[in-house]
Amino acid sequence: MTSVERVKQICKERKIPVSRLERECGFANGYISQLKKGVMPEDRLRKVAEYLDVSAEYLATGEEQKQYYTDEETKRMAEFLKNNKDYKVLFDAMKTVRPTDIEDILKYINDHK
Repeated sequence: MTSVERVKQICKERKIPVSRLERECGFANGYISQLKKGVMPEDRLRKVAEYLDVSAEYLATGEEQKQYYTDEETKRMAEFLKNNKDYKVLFDAMKTVRPTDIEDILKYINDHK
């Protein structure tokens, strides 16, 4: 199965019109069906994978990469923060904010529960 076939299959299973996926990913209407070899360029594959909330590796190969998280709840929470544009700042903060500032943010959150 090609990456295009996988995308179409996932869209069918989730009842997402391919035209909607194309529009929301910024592709031309009919773009996915026009890929003759059934393979997407890497940058577009990643964009579609993010939209469908699957790994680019899965779309490309049909195999999921080894899970990074051992706990499903932690995985779901991390993926939510990473993939939800309104909350992504919280995910990115762990990479860029000083540890002392993170402690202050946590204190603020705990004080306002």
